[in-house]
Amino acid sequence: MLDDQLKQQLSSYLQLLRQPVVFTLDAGDSANGTKVRDFLNEVAALSPKLSIAEGHLKRQPSFTLDAQGAAPSGITFAGIPLGHEFESFVLALLQVSGHAPKVSEKVRQQIEAIDQDLHFETFASLSCHNCPDVVQALDIMSLLNPHITHTMIEGGMFQDEAEANDIMAVPTVFLNGEEWHNGRATLEQLVNKAQGKAAVAAVNDDVSDKLYDVLIVGGGPAAGSAAVYAARKGLSTAVVADHIGGQPLETVGIENLIGTDYIEGEQLMQNIRAQMTKYHVTLIDGQTVTGLTEGSPVQVQLKGDTTLQGRTVIIATGAHWKNIGVPGEKEFRNKGVAYCPHCDGPLYKGKNVAVIGGGNSGIEAAIDLAGIAKHVSVLEFGPKIGADAVLVEKAKSLSDVDLITNAQTTSIEGDGRVNGLVYTDRSNGDSKSLAVDGIFVQIGLVPNTSWLSECLDMDKQGEIIVNEKGATSLANVFAAGDCTNSAYKQIIISMGSGATAALGAFDALAREVTVKA
Repeated sequence: MLDDQLKQQLSSYLQLLRQPVVFTLDAGDSANGTKVRDFLNEVAALSPKLSIAEGHLKRQPSFTLDAQGAAPSGITFAGIPLGHEFESFVLALLQVSGHAPKVSEKVRQQIEAIDQDLHFETFASLSCHNCPDVVQALDIMSLLNPHITHTMIEGGMFQDEAEANDIMAVPTVFLNGEEWHNGRATLEQLVNKAQGKAAVAAVNDDVSDKLYDVLIVGGGPAAGSAAVYAARKGLSTAVVADHIGGQPLETVGIENLIGTDYIEGEQLMQNIRAQMTKYHVTLIDGQTVTGLTEGSPVQVQLKGDTTLQGRTVIIATGAHWKNIGVPGEKEFRNKGVAYCPHCDGPLYKGKNVAVIGGGNSGIEAAIDLAGIAKHVSVLEFGPKIGADAVLVEKAKSLSDVDLITNAQTTSIEGDGRVNGLVYTDRSNGDSKSLAVDGIFVQIGLVPNTSWLSECLDMDKQGEIIVNEKGATSLANVFAAGDCTNSAYKQIIISMGSGATAALGAFDALAREVTVKA
């Protein structure tokens, strides 16, 4: 189950264990239980400080992690924590063994002050890049407060339970048996929410009080490129974002990044984050930007009444998936309507699904889903599939993928959850139906610029208009990436525009001039 490379990596981490850890396993008598037992046996064989005991738990198969002779940690894994959740498993092991979680004193005090019993259960998929943040945060809360427990439930292994609870998207968190939270969140946001406060992560005074040479709004490739270029010029640089990663986190594989034959989107953004850290870029994560005020300095407002200041500002907020805008889409969001096949695909194992959109994203999604779902139907509005030829040929080679052109989706049907869609055949006007359990929308992007309140010149699509130096219509404000009027939305183009904007900002600061488009 663990390949040699993973065993080697895990062995190095296990050398850091401070106290013996006991896995208490309730495997049940299913084939999945055998898999979980085999997984734990392989892990325990790598360190004399690990052992396995038998027990009775709520779910089979599942296991707990507890320091030997200590009070229960409150952490349970239902399923096998591989994939993206392997990091959550390793961190839980180290923290249970005695390594203190890396949290601020303020957050620690908030967690320890909770005096009511909170039992969290997180449905996750092993391919979900958003899930580990939530799982690790709730694990930390469990470790620091005996009133709190947390169970990570692997949706693929517990598909029946996920269906019974109408779990159609991950991460989904239940609190004391009631659905409580969906989607990505930081530890600070979850702690605040558990205390009944607004889910806003605090910003340290030493960060918010500083005047930055370059303040970058956004967390994707354009923002990362701008940050590295600015920092290498010796400029004090900060990046503020709701999460560092952007659109590439929803990309399984990238094969058109020149000089790199293949890289997964998450790995690319991990590399960029590491490079930003190397150049001492201040990362202000978990924030929602709400406004921009021109002046000297330029001010950026955050949700929660915090304001950041920059001598120059670079907007690189990217874009989000476009909605179809048909009846049923809003009603069945997270109940069969999804936008990230990489995250939510495992919940549709053995089911019929549809992908709306025949561009690169849509065909990549179809290929990805073909290995999970029973059947995939791709609906393209135009008369021809618009994806790259190599992707189209791959999709056509798959027996469980149908490519349907001239298809205009008119409604999404369901009863509590999606069970079908209706589309019009644009070649003859006929109305047709598809029986599907899930619909993945991949029809393009909408720029994340609504927070700007028209303070910058934009085109009719809401894209920020920039000049050849990345400058906008507002003094000392630059923009880059998918939120701008760039002709093509590609990672490599976003990176280039981020570098351009950073150099434009450097030029403005070096010459002490006001730069406008």
